[in-house]
Amino acid sequence: MRAVVQRVARARVMTGGAPVAEIGPGLCVLLGVAGGDGEPKARRLAARVARLRIFENEHGRFDRNLLDTGGAALVVSQFTLIADTSKGNRPSFSEAARPELAGPLYEAFCAALRAEGVPVETGVFGARMEVEIANDGPVTIVLDA
Repeated sequence: MRAVVQRVARARVMTGGAPVAEIGPGLCVLLGVAGGDGEPKARRLAARVARLRIFENEHGRFDRNLLDTGGAALVVSQFTLIADTSKGNRPSFSEAARPELAGPLYEAFCAALRAEGVPVETGVFGARMEVEIANDGPVTIVLDA
């Protein structure tokens, strides 16, 4: 399981030109699920995201997390994060979980993040989406579980 976590001023997801979800300050989490992943990884990764200290304190240091700031998370499923590009220019997605596994684990991650106390908005699993991100900083962190 891999998450690309971006600190955002705002973010939103649209499908077919219609808004689906939107947040103000917080984190946009692009989530990729690999074939061998399970619910324990989803819960661990959600806890890490909730506690990731990438928000500045009064001295400008990264010392605050999403729980401290009261921000929200926009979680978007993105199987392309599991791409293997080691054998040429065309990515292989053979390590990405099949949708029947990835969908429930995506939902488990979102539920675990909510259980941590984070307000969560989501994209539409499996849909073609437009994701608008106003990256704040910019700050982008890659987390592997």
